[in-house]
Amino acid sequence: MPRPILATVHAAALRHNLDRARRCALDSRVWAVVKANAYGHGIERVFDAFRAADGFALLDLAEAERVRALGWRGPILLLEGVFEPRDLELCSRLGLWHTVHCDAQIDMLAAHKTQVPQRVFLKMNSGMNRLGFTPERFRSAWTRLNALPQVDEISLMTHFSDADGERGIAHQIEVFERAAQDLPGERTVANSAATLRHAPRTRADWVRPGIVLYGSAPDFPEHDAAHWQLQPAMTLATRLIAVQTLQAGDTIGYGSSFRAEGPLRIGVAAVGYADGYPRHCSTGTPVLVNGVRTRMVGRVSMDMITVDLTPVPDAGFGAEVTLWGRSASGSVLPIDEVARAGNTVGYELMCAVAPRVPITAD
Repeated sequence: MPRPILATVHAAALRHNLDRARRCALDSRVWAVVKANAYGHGIERVFDAFRAADGFALLDLAEAERVRALGWRGPILLLEGVFEPRDLELCSRLGLWHTVHCDAQIDMLAAHKTQVPQRVFLKMNSGMNRLGFTPERFRSAWTRLNALPQVDEISLMTHFSDADGERGIAHQIEVFERAAQDLPGERTVANSAATLRHAPRTRADWVRPGIVLYGSAPDFPEHDAAHWQLQPAMTLATRLIAVQTLQAGDTIGYGSSFRAEGPLRIGVAAVGYADGYPRHCSTGTPVLVNGVRTRMVGRVSMDMITVDLTPVPDAGFGAEVTLWGRSASGSVLPIDEVARAGNTVGYELMCAVAPRVPITAD
């Protein structure tokens, strides 16, 4: 029998979350962002659920090839554009749209020999200070692109640094609108947080939801997934493989970081940091045992964690342990709560599920 750990991707939840994003986006078209192998869920597993999107957005050319191989004939956007001149050949062959965020990418386009002009998204650095042309240089970049026979339509884009927080988007949207004023072309500005929190201020031709499609709240802990009516798209579950009874003063695991104050029944679950469960989680991290909320105790090991069975006295060998997502009984443990206990974010947990963990879809 294989080790009893399994990640399950929920197609119905993916469809629901895409619909929620579309409703929040008002009349904008929706990119389904599937970078990082669909945030660890697997492009092939999410594709059917995301067919209702207007396009797919990603980073990797190999992933773009996979989306085309699945039969998608609509728009695919490379969010970071091309990395070397020969990438443009694949953009031509696959009909990919791509971001232009620096002079080197314009140089590549100018030297590219193609019979079919390409659709590009000119990116402005409106304050994120990662990719994009500064507002002062944005128009000159647009002018240069517009003069190239290799370029067809030019769309305009930017990315928000604080759409999920108190600072918000006003400072960046004002910069973007002022610098792009009167320039033709479709616009895309809203990521997940902006789509949920700042419509209709960020209304544009396209929105780019990512994490919300997978059931995580982009502004947690201010709001949780339930607040935004999102459903968990991934469940990571395992089973108890042992039960121990501790007495007062007994310790658990490496470093003896947890000491029992009295008699305590604990379960050993088959999951650890080698499976992608965050090592920095400590005593108090929530888990579900047979759908009942309890806590992890002690340190995370490579292959095991230990959990307090006090709330579930009947749980024994083989009992279901839900690390995040939806238990068999329907109880939900939001991935964001587990991520916070590990001093990280839900994005990382989704992407970090290890190759040794089998993944299925329902």
